[in-house]
Amino acid sequence: MSAFTLRLRELGFGTRVGLSALVLAFGIGLAASAWHLQDHHHNRDEQPGVSLEDLEGAYHGVNTTAPLVSALERGHPEALATQEREFLLVWLRSGRIVEDYDSIDLGDSAPEGLIRANCLPCHARNASAGEGIGARVPLEYFDDVKKLAFSKSVAPVPVRVLAASTHAHALSLAAMSVVIGFLLIATRWPAFLRNGLFALAGLGLVGDLAGWWLARSSAAWVPMIVASGATYALATALSLALVFLELWLPRRRESS
Repeated sequence: MSAFTLRLRELGFGTRVGLSALVLAFGIGLAASAWHLQDHHHNRDEQPGVSLEDLEGAYHGVNTTAPLVSALERGHPEALATQEREFLLVWLRSGRIVEDYDSIDLGDSAPEGLIRANCLPCHARNASAGEGIGARVPLEYFDDVKKLAFSKSVAPVPVRVLAASTHAHALSLAAMSVVIGFLLIATRWPAFLRNGLFALAGLGLVGDLAGWWLARSSAAWVPMIVASGATYALATALSLALVFLELWLPRRRESS
């Protein structure tokens, strides 16, 4: 005997309308969660879009050296005089990157002049030297330079905030997923699909939540957050779509 014989398509019209509205509400919530993720994390690395560095900053914290500092420290460009190299490094570590970039008080030693004289032969957009590096990494204007001039230190969210977020997400999403999972079980779709999506949603959710805490001790766990979160979102979205289809597709004729 089947352990679960209810089929959503056999429910009354009003019940199916109500369930359809709830499925759409779940879908709206899922879309809002994706938007919130983008809005909440996208600017931690000061670059467009949500990246692994954004998530690493949120759950583990990041300390990155400005690309210009790294280049100068490793001896690039080779022809730059030692005194000028040290001056640029002092400027980049000074906390006055914006104020002193083209300071009149610094005269010929202003960073803008040093960069123009020593870097633009290769890093101008139309430079013939540098094998096209100028088009990829231009340094002609301060808007170009500032993208590479700032070292970053991003602290992870406080433990109390992470605990509160875990509390809210674990209880609400787990409860929602149970409801969606049992609705999915009551559909006509093959058992492997229903059971598989239910399993993926559960594993994805617990992996996502566990990854938040594991990533505090090691950034190596950040990809687990990404993979688990994507698995949960995709499994949930597909489950909702299959439930909605079940509610409105023609009744399936049972074989005698």
